[in-house]
Amino acid sequence: MEWNDHHQLEGQHAFLGASQFRWLNYDDQLLFDRYYGQYATSVGTAAHMLAHDCICSRTKLNKQDKHLVEIAMYKNFIPKGAYDADQILLNMIPFVNDAIGFHMSSEIILFYSYKSFGTTDAISFNEKENCLRISDLKTGSTPAHMEQLLIYAALFCLEYHKNPNSFKTCLKIYQNFEVTESIPDPKDIQNIMDIIVNDCSKLNEFAGSTQNG
Repeated sequence: MEWNDHHQLEGQHAFLGASQFRWLNYDDQLLFDRYYGQYATSVGTAAHMLAHDCICSRTKLNKQDKHLVEIAMYKNFIPKGAYDADQILLNMIPFVNDAIGFHMSSEIILFYSYKSFGTTDAISFNEKENCLRISDLKTGSTPAHMEQLLIYAALFCLEYHKNPNSFKTCLKIYQNFEVTESIPDPKDIQNIMDIIVNDCSKLNEFAGSTQNG
């Protein structure tokens, strides 16, 4: 038997492929939902890229900027059925405009070690007001957790040698047209700092014992 050559498909998986056989039982609505649902991560990435560009260029958004969302999705090859431009825009407006208003920086990496680092959506440290601000834009419907932003605050303190008791921290999550704000107890940030330091040390020990073994 001489097989047809499909080498360009190596490592790829078809939506209606054999390894994901559950689609055999999909009705039309579920097929629709699952097909467009596979773009959720790409939609979030494109939305964050647009927010990043707006913050960096200090371009505030308003309700007439729906076309910017559609252009961002188009550039990332995302079909219209996979997103709601109005919902994305309405959720993004307060995030972008607040970040610009508070002179925040976008997509900043906070680093403690190669085993513990993360990228903030928006962050600022105002030395005059002695205030750390960290904001997070969520495009999905799964409820977000403030612990993620607490980890960012801990990484900031570890990298820049800051004592969380010496300044105010303001954390905000923008999701589903709502803004959730938290002013954490410095003890909570310090606790996460201690966990990061301890766990990184343990992981280094594990790696060393593995290599020696």
